[in-house]
Amino acid sequence: MEIGQKVRVRRLRDRVPQEVIKKLGATGVVRQFKVVDGKGVGMLVQFEDKYSTWFFEDELEQYD
Repeated sequence: MEIGQKVRVRRLRDRVPQEVIKKLGATGVVRQFKVVDGKGVGMLVQFEDKYSTWFFEDELEQYD
């Protein structure tokens, strides 16, 4: 995945706030990368409503 790419939230790994749960199935744009725990890469995704939050790569899928 690349910065600027459109993605869909396909699953959630951890317990998250209700606001993030509502984004399951939603599409957004990758804005940034971040090494999250030495084992993976996180991606900051911004949605149409300007809300943004971090996801692990395996929680997202490419969206056309």
